[in-house]
Amino acid sequence: MQRICLFPGTFDPITVGHLDIIYRSLDLFDKVYIGIGRNAAKVPMFSEDQRISWINEIFKGEPRVKAVFYEGLTVDCCKKVKAKFILRGIRYVNDFEYEKAIADMNRSLDHDIETIFLTCLPQYTSVASTLVRDVIRNGGDASPFLPDVVNTTVSNQK
Repeated sequence: MQRICLFPGTFDPITVGHLDIIYRSLDLFDKVYIGIGRNAAKVPMFSEDQRISWINEIFKGEPRVKAVFYEGLTVDCCKKVKAKFILRGIRYVNDFEYEKAIADMNRSLDHDIETIFLTCLPQYTSVASTLVRDVIRNGGDASPFLPDVVNTTVSNQK
């Protein structure tokens, strides 16, 4: 049986911190779905087409990584892609407390889906999409936090 996971988030934009978690998860899973969630409460900075384009470009040589869009419950997306695991990245203790509450809720909704937490490498603890968006919005240099393909797009939009 294949070990399939879903790595949910908005990926607005995808950052080097996300890539750290995704690449390291490939030793654990046979297939990793990057689940780009549509959150009605959030207005994204980058379009869905742009985000999927970046992910497809970054992982074009890695057939075990695929991006999907989803609305609604993460566990429903897991069922759709046949994932038995949800992957989440942890930067700080606060992240763990928040993510554990979500993991507990997901487990209540579907006992067959397990959440796996990977802590990020120390150099990525300050990399959060929210902060990166603020840097971009205010004309700062976000290049240290972004994959090259994302940085190129952002730089060309200035």
